[in-house]
Amino acid sequence: MAKSVPVTTANEESMRTAETLSQALPFMHKYAGETFVIKYGGHAMGDESLAETFARDVALLKQVGINPIVVHGGGPQISEMLSRLNVKASFVDGLRVTDRQTVEIVEMVLSGSINKQIAAAINRVGGKAIGISGKDADLMKAKKLHRTQRDPDSNIERILDLGFVGEPDIVNARVLDTFLKSDVIPVIAPVASGRNGETYNINADTMAGAIAAATRARRLLLLTDVPGVIGADKKLLTSLTAKEVKELIADGTISGGMIPKVTTCLEAVESGVAAAVILDGRVPHAILLEIFTDAGVGTLIERS
Repeated sequence: MAKSVPVTTANEESMRTAETLSQALPFMHKYAGETFVIKYGGHAMGDESLAETFARDVALLKQVGINPIVVHGGGPQISEMLSRLNVKASFVDGLRVTDRQTVEIVEMVLSGSINKQIAAAINRVGGKAIGISGKDADLMKAKKLHRTQRDPDSNIERILDLGFVGEPDIVNARVLDTFLKSDVIPVIAPVASGRNGETYNINADTMAGAIAAATRARRLLLLTDVPGVIGADKKLLTSLTAKEVKELIADGTISGGMIPKVTTCLEAVESGVAAAVILDGRVPHAILLEIFTDAGVGTLIERS
């Protein structure tokens, strides 16, 4: 005997899901085969629910034909480990001074626990991820980061010694090509070797930008703890050109910790990345909302 089933809330939710998938289809076609470099960090990494959502979203990108490359940070976890080991941390202009003892701990935390946790999370939800660092297969060679600071009294610049803090020098894109041609998702810790074998700690945003440039990525996505670039009217700026970004830095609208993030985006788009996006990693499915909807959820930065 035939049964009738009333329309329920569950049915309505299923219809909304189907409609969402249908609307996402043009974007799936548009970005099929493209590379998306995702910098993952901030509070989203520490939230178990958001971490699982992130893993599912990354696995989904690979499933629909997009090639995600994940580069992760781990500042809070490093600070926690240093505290547990009674190693005093110091910062200069927001950069962690990294001596030989500290860089060993940094590598242990980044390339060890964090890197493998992220890869394992993606694998649990059906993806195939592998955790590596810039050291593996000589993916990246780094050089010592040099910074100067001007004395406000004498106006003389002095060189700051940050220890084993580095910046990207050479990226071996062929290593990443191997992953992009397979079903494997690379999860990369921001640690790399120098030309003499020394270990360098690299800012995750900077490393993600260099990898995006080397792979000619369609998008560089920087997941942060803010919605994006906020204008003078306190509203989100959803789209900016490189020229507009420089003007906003000059007039002080973009300041503080946002400056290095937009600088990374500028360097990426000026090196061949189609566009870079700063978005809030605390928003569930932020990556999918940015990629598969017309509006997006962050600040898109393009060359022109």
